[in-house]
Amino acid sequence: MARKISGRNAGTRRAASDEVRGKDVYRPSRDEILRYIAENPDRSGKRDIAKAFALKNDDRIWLKHLLRELQDEGLLEKSRKRLHRVGQLAHVAVLDIFGRDAEGTLLARASEQPDGPIVAIKLSRGGNGPTPGVGDRVLAKTFPIEDHLDDNEPSYTARVMKIFEKRSDTALGIFRILKDGTFRIEPVERRQPELVVDKDFHNGAKEGDLVEVVPERANRYGLQRAKVVSVLGSLTNEKAVSMIAIHAHDIPHIFPAEVLAEAEAIKPAPLDGKREDWRELPLVTIDPADAKDHDDAVYAEPDTDEKNPGGFIVTVAIADVAAYVRPGTALDNEALKRGNSVYFPDRVVPMLPERISNDLCSLREGVDRPALAVRMTFSAEGQKVRHAFHRIMMRSSARLAYPQAQAAIDGMPDDKTGPILDTILKPLWAAYDVLKRGRDNRQPLELDLPERKILLKPDGTVDRVIVPDRLDAHKLIEEFMIQANVAAAETLENKKQRLVYRIHDGPSLAKQESLREFLQTIGLSLARGAAMRPSQFNGILERVRGGDNEQLVNEVVLRSQSQAEYNPDNIGHFGLNLRRYAHFTSPIRRYADLIVHRALIGSLGLGAGGLTASEEARLEEIAGLISQTERRAMAAERETVDRLVAGFLAERVDETFDARISGVVKAGLFVQLPQYGADGFIPVSSLGDDYYHFDEAARALFGERTGKGYQLADPVEVKLVEIAPLAGAMRFEMLTEPKPLPGSKRSFHKTKGQRTRARASQPRRGPRGRR
Repeated sequence: MARKISGRNAGTRRAASDEVRGKDVYRPSRDEILRYIAENPDRSGKRDIAKAFALKNDDRIWLKHLLRELQDEGLLEKSRKRLHRVGQLAHVAVLDIFGRDAEGTLLARASEQPDGPIVAIKLSRGGNGPTPGVGDRVLAKTFPIEDHLDDNEPSYTARVMKIFEKRSDTALGIFRILKDGTFRIEPVERRQPELVVDKDFHNGAKEGDLVEVVPERANRYGLQRAKVVSVLGSLTNEKAVSMIAIHAHDIPHIFPAEVLAEAEAIKPAPLDGKREDWRELPLVTIDPADAKDHDDAVYAEPDTDEKNPGGFIVTVAIADVAAYVRPGTALDNEALKRGNSVYFPDRVVPMLPERISNDLCSLREGVDRPALAVRMTFSAEGQKVRHAFHRIMMRSSARLAYPQAQAAIDGMPDDKTGPILDTILKPLWAAYDVLKRGRDNRQPLELDLPERKILLKPDGTVDRVIVPDRLDAHKLIEEFMIQANVAAAETLENKKQRLVYRIHDGPSLAKQESLREFLQTIGLSLARGAAMRPSQFNGILERVRGGDNEQLVNEVVLRSQSQAEYNPDNIGHFGLNLRRYAHFTSPIRRYADLIVHRALIGSLGLGAGGLTASEEARLEEIAGLISQTERRAMAAERETVDRLVAGFLAERVDETFDARISGVVKAGLFVQLPQYGADGFIPVSSLGDDYYHFDEAARALFGERTGKGYQLADPVEVKLVEIAPLAGAMRFEMLTEPKPLPGSKRSFHKTKGQRTRARASQPRRGPRGRR
């Protein structure tokens, strides 16, 4: 058996049999490299591996090719410049503890991989660290177990960094009145049991109400009883639907009394010696028309420096949340637990109480407000020449909405924008033209996928779904914020101050290969070899712009991308094509930005409220937590929209709709209704009397007998046949006939899992929901 190769001793081994460049040099075997990567997940970059095995010069080139071979063979994946075994857990992961083994060791699995590898929890010696139990969700560092053979035994150990707060003892359900007059609680999650409510404890709930209940101790016989503690509203009301997602994802939505009291006691920040007086600078806020908080303001003017002809000076001022939310306070602890604000169609679950977000830190027109500002100088070609951060007191000169500012630039100013058109708005747009040149030269990923917005009626139900116009006003603010974020990351790096980066890895080799195979089916190619750049994807998107495959290719390119996250280790941002990037511009709604603000204040000596040594030591934990809360928010927002639209369409069963295929799997087709942004499922059993093959490369189902089928992004006509609003699920029937597809004249290998018989006489039961 080969002995363990560690990061310290791997490079000391040599073998006399390998002769390279005229002297004996040891090169590790494939198995030794795979073992090293598995055992050293935090030191698994190419340089780390070369250093561990003392490889230099030509040996490093040999290592590079070998690692590429292992990736091409599907044995390794690359993430954040580190390599790891396929299927391997992340080094920092969220785990759910589900039980104990015979020796009492706690066992867990990754929350995002319920069928994934088993993890044995190592408790800290001396009881110094957190002590979890069965049922807890924890954030932990994972370590692979050497020589693991049995899949029924733990393949990882883990050291707990943090225990997430346990779910409250309340449950959510639908209040039902049976024919005999008794009350029941219909669960909104499949895991929940049905409950009985005594007549004295229904708390005024009516049939169909969404209620919050406290289950009592279970009886030996019969259904468990419960008490209704609050009536959240009728299920036809949108607020009730968003509350389902809030509870389903354990999103904290009620501020503790201690937090509210702390927020109410805070006094406005004064203009002291560390804060510069910028109240005469005519900064303006440009936000959505219905925005309640305003955390960023902008100003631009031509650079008068003769050495920078055609250049501009851009100022971005961000609400100084760090002046009010100090490390270790109840406010701070609650903000970290929430991680970010969550936005539903009718409500916001804020990260900070309204006293902070909508008052003290909202940059209101004509009101003095503390801010952290960055002044950036750009050349005529849009390259940033220099920048500097300042802690200031500002006074917004105007509160504008995106359409309002855009209308003024387009020649339709109103009473507010008219007086500031030449002095403030036109210089902003001229500066944006300069920054746009820099953006065009940088070539970030340019996907064209419309975003939909649900408009509600006064009663909170869905009125209609729209695709808002994408205005230059939106793009201007977006580009100004990106540049401010870059400046924050650069400043902290120059000060050698640790921070939380916003990172976005490039597509994995496996996803690149999958995309390459798909593009070949429509006559396009994607080069192998060098690391992918966003410009290569943009070239593909440009070739299909305006053609039949435009929507399809945009969707597939999007699905090939990695997910952005927070991390104290920088790998750059692939999508924006930036080497360093951090979130700085929204500390009201993102904890990551608050950490960056504190880091800037501390490293630049801008007064109180800087990053503490304790926080700096916990950056890896904090980054893991806020990445998890971000994913939680995205899932809750998406599920709420699905439920809302399903409820909106509940009365339209048997109607036909124009749709587009949004997903293809062996079991059938996912379709999206473009008008509503809602997804539903068409089981393969209902597609017709043919054998259908799933072609993963083409993202298509092909009929064996006819050679015709359906492909991702195809426009189709469908009929709504079944709907479950509570689950946000819809089932459709295909009305469009299958079509000939490129590459359909192929030989199919009828192996298990590749062929599906479509029998219209045996439909699947129940609607199929989301992917």
